[in-house]
Amino acid sequence: MAEGDTILRAKRRLAGALVGRPVAVSAPDPRGRAAGVERLDGRTLEGIDAHGKHLLLDFGDLVLHSHLGMSGGWHLYETGSRQRRPRSSAWAILAADGTEAVQFGGPTLRVLPAGRVAVDPQLTRLGPDILAEDLDLDTVIAGFRAADPSRALGDALLDQRLVAGIGNIFKSEACFAAAVDPWRALGEVSDEELNAVLGAAREQMLAAVAAGGRKAFAVYKHRGPCVRCRGAVHHRGQGDGNRTTWWCERCQV
Repeated sequence: MAEGDTILRAKRRLAGALVGRPVAVSAPDPRGRAAGVERLDGRTLEGIDAHGKHLLLDFGDLVLHSHLGMSGGWHLYETGSRQRRPRSSAWAILAADGTEAVQFGGPTLRVLPAGRVAVDPQLTRLGPDILAEDLDLDTVIAGFRAADPSRALGDALLDQRLVAGIGNIFKSEACFAAAVDPWRALGEVSDEELNAVLGAAREQMLAAVAAGGRKAFAVYKHRGPCVRCRGAVHHRGQGDGNRTTWWCERCQV
C-alpha cells in the first residue's frame, strides 16, 4: 500500500509538472469515466494537497480525490512515451505541456465539489498527517491516549483516525527503530516510547521522500537474524485487518 511518503512524493512530482496549467483530462478506463474525472477537462490545476495516504488535486470549484490503496499509482510520462501499464487501464490521464500524469487503480478516485471537502466523512475522520510541516506530536499522543488502551501498538499505528500516513512498512520499521514491541498494549506504552515510535516513523518517511524512495529496511520483510542483536525476527498478522507486522523478539521489549 502507498504510504504517506509515496503520496507526498507524488504530490511534489505532479505539482512541478502540472500546477498552474490548463489540463487535458481523459479517462480511458470506464471506472474513471464513472468517477466523473472528464468533468475536469480543460480546467487549470490550481494546487495539490497531500494528507496521509490521500491526494487532493484542486481544480477550483472541483477537487479530484485519490487514494491508491494496495495497487494504485500515479506516474509521470512524456507524452507519447511507453507506459508501465496499458493505457486503456488508466483511470485518469492529466496532460499539459508534453507531460502526462497517469493514475492506475486504487480504491478511491472521485470528483468532489470543493465545498464538500471540509465536511466529507472519508476525509474529516483522518487524524494528523505524520508528515505535516506543523505536526504536533503531543496532540497525536493525546489521541492515542484516548484510544482503547488494550489495543496493540502496531495495530493502532495503522489507524488513520489516530495518525494519517503510516502503513505496514513504517509501522514495523518505526517500532524497530524505537526498540518497542508492536504487540504491547497502548496502555503499557509510555508517552516517551510513543514519542520515539512516532518520531522514528516521521524521520524515516521524510528520509524516503528526500531519497526518492525506500531503499532498504531493517526489519520489514527481513529474513535471517536481527541486524541489531542477532535475535530472531518474526512476522504475523495483527489487528482486525490482519496486516503483517515484523519485529525482533529480543531487542523490542
